[in-house]
Amino acid sequence: MESIKQSRVKSFIAAALIYLVAACAGAALYLALPFPFWLSLLVADIASTVVVFAFSLIFKNASVYDPYWSVQPMVILVLFSVVDGVRFVNLLPLAAVCFWGLRLTANWAYSFRGFKHEDWRYVMLRERSGKLYPLVNFFGIHLVPTLIVYACTLPAVFLYKEEAYFRPICAIFFLVSAGAAVLQLVSDIQMHRHHAQGSRSLLRKGLWKYSRHPNYLGEILMWWGIGLYSVFALLDRWYLLAGALLNTLLFVFVSIPMMDDRQSKKRGYADYKRRTRMLLPIKKTVKK
Repeated sequence: MESIKQSRVKSFIAAALIYLVAACAGAALYLALPFPFWLSLLVADIASTVVVFAFSLIFKNASVYDPYWSVQPMVILVLFSVVDGVRFVNLLPLAAVCFWGLRLTANWAYSFRGFKHEDWRYVMLRERSGKLYPLVNFFGIHLVPTLIVYACTLPAVFLYKEEAYFRPICAIFFLVSAGAAVLQLVSDIQMHRHHAQGSRSLLRKGLWKYSRHPNYLGEILMWWGIGLYSVFALLDRWYLLAGALLNTLLFVFVSIPMMDDRQSKKRGYADYKRRTRMLLPIKKTVKK
């Protein structure tokens, strides 16, 4: 086990096999369950998460879960495409999600150092929660994100299972999702280049000059685009926006405060925060 954790290549192979097992287990369970499609998918998704969680315990590293966020929606929609077929109305969300997911997974792979490394947020949660960490690990790190991304992906799933029609306004929300993925791509490239220069200072150029979290903005807009596209294609499924709303709340009240707290230790962050908007990359007028 230690030889795998210490090797980046072996860790990559292990991660691929883990997710293959999780995907196969989830797909088999979904096909075997007699429930409505949304409930069968939910149970299968949770089962896949349990598989990944089990391996995170084996490797003693919660970062085994990290790719799940971007891999889960792609696997779900591709499998529904195979089983139920692709029509134009579900093709555009499928393309947007696959572009987003492949890019985000590639970003994870680029930064991946092997299972010897664990995300700083998980390390912090372990230190702060103490004996309660096993519960925090399963529910907070694994299950809650799975449920949120499930809720975000569900609107696109409905396009395969319900009567849906492409309407001109749907094109606008497809562009929102595609543009959001591009926004994430550009912001991540800018951050990687900044780190490649060996700088430990704050990045205050490009998109990061006006937004403290342009990558998170892209993540939020991505799922509002998918949700609204589906709502207008289905016409009467406004509850499907719950996923986009939960995702927004997760970033605004959990992810962003955690990142801001970490960044606050860097020189000049207080001034950067005062002069820079949290999400929207629009110049902020600061009173002197």
